[in-house]
Amino acid sequence: MFTDPATATHTLLSFPLVAVGGTPITLGGLLLATTIIIVSILASRLVAGLVSRLRHRLPGGGPSLYILEKFSAYGIAILGILFGLSSMGLNLSSIAVFAGALGVGVGLGLQGVVKEFVSGLVLLFDSVVNVGDYIELPDGKVRGIVYEIGARAVRIRNNDNVDIFVPNSRLIEERFINWTLKGETRRIHIPFSVAYGVDKTLVRKVVLQAAKAVDFTLPDTATHRTQVWLTSFGDSSLNFELVVWPHLDAVKRPNAMQAAYTWAIDDALRAAGIEIPFPQRDIRIRSVFSREGEDAFHALGYKPRPIAEAEEQAAVTHNDAAQELRQPVEPPPEPASQ
Repeated sequence: MFTDPATATHTLLSFPLVAVGGTPITLGGLLLATTIIIVSILASRLVAGLVSRLRHRLPGGGPSLYILEKFSAYGIAILGILFGLSSMGLNLSSIAVFAGALGVGVGLGLQGVVKEFVSGLVLLFDSVVNVGDYIELPDGKVRGIVYEIGARAVRIRNNDNVDIFVPNSRLIEERFINWTLKGETRRIHIPFSVAYGVDKTLVRKVVLQAAKAVDFTLPDTATHRTQVWLTSFGDSSLNFELVVWPHLDAVKRPNAMQAAYTWAIDDALRAAGIEIPFPQRDIRIRSVFSREGEDAFHALGYKPRPIAEAEEQAAVTHNDAAQELRQPVEPPPEPASQ
């Protein structure tokens, strides 16, 4: 029995729990290693949080600071684990050999995890996609802003505020669209139609005025100009497109942007009295309730006129019109002499 508390504590902390590679692991060494690892993990999160705040305050340095944020978090945590193992008295060189052998076995079973982790590192250093970009995957169902490039997946948030996680390897192996690469805007096309016979010059004028009045339309430059194109002749309409360059923030909200321009075009056309056509179709009914000809008319409650009567009426109408055309046109009366 120990009477000295210090001696008892030292003896307890020096008590060997297990031996690894001939090196005894004591209780004190295990507690010290655990403390170092926990502190390193907390420090990595603290540094990552500080860099993240700085990144949001400096939008121009976003990609570089994001890489610094991720590697500072990973680096501090890994160094803390190594120091923790070293504090227990373990030989890191022997651990490296053991870890290498273990890594081969684990790698065979966790090929997918290793693949996604390496793909994430490639994405961090590649300039194809960065945090804050608006991307769209090939199927067209997944599109949104890149919020995070993680160790396993890329977090994309769509305009409905829904987070979508896409494996890192998909952005390495598959084709995708980056609508805002390097912070540049893009041109969009807004289709609309008007009736035949309208003044095309007036259509262009009123639609251009409406588009330029929208808040997020960029001013015309030598390379970026708002235009109205006549694209095709439809069955019952002239088909146009408004071609416009919007602000970068509007590009990241394509549905709302499309709705705003369509609304403005409709208001402008209505205010100018320009007709927006409706589809027109000619319908020929061959039978009604499985009846054809006169039986079909009787089924609808109509009594068809005999063909001879119809032809006679048409002939009378034609003769009356011809006789009216043969009538001489009387000259206007001469003005009375003063």
